[in-house]
Amino acid sequence: MAPSEIIVRHAPTPREFWIGLGRAFAGALIFAVPVLMTMEAWALGFHLHPLRLALFLAVTLPMLVLLHKYGGFRQTVALRDRIADAFVAILVAAVAATAVFFIFGIVTAEMPLREVIGKIAVQVVPGSFGASLARAQLGPSSLEEDIPEPGYTGELFLMVVGALFLSANIAPTEEVVLIAYKMQPWQEIALVVVTLALMHAFVYEFEFRGSHSPEPGAGFLSIFFRYAIVGYVLVMLVNLYILWTFGRTDGAGFSETLSAVVVLSFPGALGAAVARLIL
Repeated sequence: MAPSEIIVRHAPTPREFWIGLGRAFAGALIFAVPVLMTMEAWALGFHLHPLRLALFLAVTLPMLVLLHKYGGFRQTVALRDRIADAFVAILVAAVAATAVFFIFGIVTAEMPLREVIGKIAVQVVPGSFGASLARAQLGPSSLEEDIPEPGYTGELFLMVVGALFLSANIAPTEEVVLIAYKMQPWQEIALVVVTLALMHAFVYEFEFRGSHSPEPGAGFLSIFFRYAIVGYVLVMLVNLYILWTFGRTDGAGFSETLSAVVVLSFPGALGAAVARLIL
């Protein structure tokens, strides 16, 4: 790297931190509004097994740490800052969800503590991702040049984040199971084909801001299999885990579970495709 290309990063000032924290609250509210106002998500907080919910939060934390490398709510200078910001994002999401729930009357002082914690914990995952994406979405445009360009592994990681974020907002709803029940096998196959086509088109064909540039000399099949196919498989695995976490696979057979995964992978794949575009 030439000396002129070296980017000098400075430690954030207290004012920059508070501005970033304000963006984090805004991101947590904006990105978590759908699940904050979803009745099924409120019920999940009461019915979910505590260990599944705790595991969901434990999986979220390292993903937030990695995500802050590409688009945290403030510019970070070291790994310890990203770890700290990941915890802050979770705390911000919890505080924002608690405030909204108390205002809405969803959570009251008379409720058992376990139910209150469960309702809020369900909201923490989408809220914390919203807080973490705040710098890229709500910060000044001059910060865009500070975001590093991910490699192939980074691209796949961002796909996983996008799928987890969007699917976590939709998986609590009953509509996922209802749509899976109504669809015929040929319709599920058609949905997979359409989803794969949209994933590829969103990233490579529509020329959105931040869209990925294919490697020089890479053919269509190479790009399609390395990104769309691999990305879709990752999306399906993420959605299977989310459905298990929310109890949607309990008592369901293989075909019912696969159908629900295919249905949830439609919005999940769109989230995976646009994840790189919003950073």
